[in-house]
Amino acid sequence: MASLSSSSSWGANITHQKQFKIGLCQLSVSTEKETNLASARSSIELAVKQGAALVVLPEMWNCPYSSDCFAKFAEDFNDKNGCPSFSMLSELATCHNITIVGGSVPELDNNNIYNTCCVFGPNGKLLAKHRKLHLFDIQSVAPGELSFKESDSFTAGDKPTIVDTDVCRIGIGICHDIRFPELAMLYQARGVELICYPGAFNVNTGSMLWELEQRARAVDNQAGEVIAKLGHEEAVLVAEIDLSTIYYQRQSIPLHKHKQSNIYGLIDLKEEETL
Repeated sequence: MASLSSSSSWGANITHQKQFKIGLCQLSVSTEKETNLASARSSIELAVKQGAALVVLPEMWNCPYSSDCFAKFAEDFNDKNGCPSFSMLSELATCHNITIVGGSVPELDNNNIYNTCCVFGPNGKLLAKHRKLHLFDIQSVAPGELSFKESDSFTAGDKPTIVDTDVCRIGIGICHDIRFPELAMLYQARGVELICYPGAFNVNTGSMLWELEQRARAVDNQAGEVIAKLGHEEAVLVAEIDLSTIYYQRQSIPLHKHKQSNIYGLIDLKEEETL
C-alpha cells in the first residue's frame, strides 16, 4: 500500500508546481524478486502513461513481508552489481523523466538491515534515503493473536527525511511512522508540501487504522483530505494534487497563530542536520 497527505508551509507561497499528478502503485508481492521487479516496472510505466510526474511504491515491494525473507532480499546500495531494485528505480526515473518515491526495500549496510525508502529525481540520481524510524512490534496478549517484531530484523533509522523534488518538497515516513503525529508536525513546520507514507499494514491493524491515521495526520496539519483510494487488489491509482487548496485553507483558518507556544511546543532535535 502507499498513502499520502499533502502539506504546505504555514503562510508561505508554494514554490513548486501547484498542480501535478501522482501515481500510487499497489503491488502483490511474490517470493521471486525478479517477478516483483517486473511487476513494479509495469506499474510505474502504467502510471507514467496516465500522466504521473511523481510515482510512489509500497513498503517492501520487492520482498515478502516476512522475517525469513528480509536478509535474503536485502540489497547493499553501494554495490552497483548487487542492488537490482535500486538500479531499476534509478533507470525508470531517468527514462520517464519522473520523480520516484521508491516505497521501501530491505537495505544492507554495515551488517545492519534497514527498512529503507529511496527517492530518485528525473535524472536518476538518489535524492534522499529514509530509514523507517518507528519499527512495528506487536505482542499477542491472548492465544491466537498476532505476534511480530520488526526490531528482531531491522535497525531503526535515526533522522527524518525531507527532500526537495521537481514537483514539491516531500517528507517521507514508512508505514508505522504514520502513527506518530510528531513526525508529520515536524515536516509541516519545515515547509513540507507533501508527506508520503508507503505502507504494508497487515489486515488486522490496517482495516482499523490505515485510513483513520491518514485523516488524522491531514486534520492535525491542515493537510488536505482523502481524494482517492483503492481496495486490497493490485492496482495503479493516478490522482491530481492541488497544493493551492491547502495554502488557502491555512490562510482562512491560521491554526499556527492559534497555538499557545508559551504552554507547549514541538522540539526539532535534528533541525540543524543535513537530511
